Amino acid sequence: MRAIVTGQVGIDKKPFVEAVARYARDHGDDLRVFHVGDRMYAEAGDVAPGRILDLPLSRLHSLRRSVFKDILTEAADQSNIIVNTHATFRWRHGLFRAFDFDQIERLRPDLFICLVDNVEAVHYRLKSEHTLDAALKDTMVWREEEILATELLGLALGRQQRCFVLPRGRSKPTVRTAFRLVCRPETPKVYLSYPMSHVTGLPETTAEIDRFRSAFEARLIVFDPGDVDEKHLLDAALHAAKEGHDFVQGHVPRADGAVEVVRVSVKQILEAAGDIDGQIYARDFQLIDQADMIVSLIPELPSGSPALSSGVERELHHAYEHGKEAYVIWRSSKSPSPFITETATKVFTSVDEALQYFVATGRMPESDSLLGG
Repeated sequence: MRAIVTGQVGIDKKPFVEAVARYARDHGDDLRVFHVGDRMYAEAGDVAPGRILDLPLSRLHSLRRSVFKDILTEAADQSNIIVNTHATFRWRHGLFRAFDFDQIERLRPDLFICLVDNVEAVHYRLKSEHTLDAALKDTMVWREEEILATELLGLALGRQQRCFVLPRGRSKPTVRTAFRLVCRPETPKVYLSYPMSHVTGLPETTAEIDRFRSAFEARLIVFDPGDVDEKHLLDAALHAAKEGHDFVQGHVPRADGAVEVVRVSVKQILEAAGDIDGQIYARDFQLIDQADMIVSLIPELPSGSPALSSGVERELHHAYEHGKEAYVIWRSSKSPSPFITETATKVFTSVDEALQYFVATGRMPESDSLLGG
């Protein structure tokens, strides 16, 4: 497969894409990676690190075309490739494109992946590595533009069913998911649905959810809403504002696996509050739309009631309305309502029961050996 991976500046795509290539090699697949930005810097030897976007647009476009011409030549006989690039830039020149359609068309990409990350992480990297004066809200607007431009590019090339938004992961990088999208594209794709805010402070319930997530991640292409989660940031900012604090803690995953704790402005978070809620709503539905099915875990709370959030209900209904297979793992001793049973393809009582069904019906392989681990 020939993949184009996009994402705004601050996503830190290069180490992620390199990790995907290493994962591919470790599992017997040859995956060639082309970093457009690195090649542009190599060709423009007079440009200091982090300053290439400050060049006049005419020179920037000329550099990119020259680099992409070389990539087209080198990629001609390659089966599996990733071109690491961007769809848009929101810089001092304003908003402008980061690709030339004729060259993308000649590359004949099979799929597009737009990588996303939590806004505080992107904003921190952007401010640390560049001199651009961008607010948190600006970073979120840019993310929407990057996703939309990537989608439009895929639509223009007839790849509307092969355009994916992929969170790079919070607790662990989604390298295996990216590998399977590129090198194991026949693998079924699932959106995992489960309560988040409802189970805060319930370690046994969160452990059950983590086991559920791991079980499906092992054998399918998984789109997990927990891989990008900004609601906690907004909740923390609202609490901090009431307490008179100016900053809250944010967390930035690093390429070495460590997590850096950073300060995030409460004022800037509150200014972007509408964007945070709106993008969560839109992004989760987009992740459902790009999946083949949805599997929702409804744990039982210590009170015996089902941990059924409004978000999970809405996700299940969205999947049902859009013709997706919708599966529910109902763990509560209380019976599910008709609003669950009448819109679900099938209801299970445990994760193991669901896994056995998916294997028996061919929706899931018996092991991950053919999927690259």
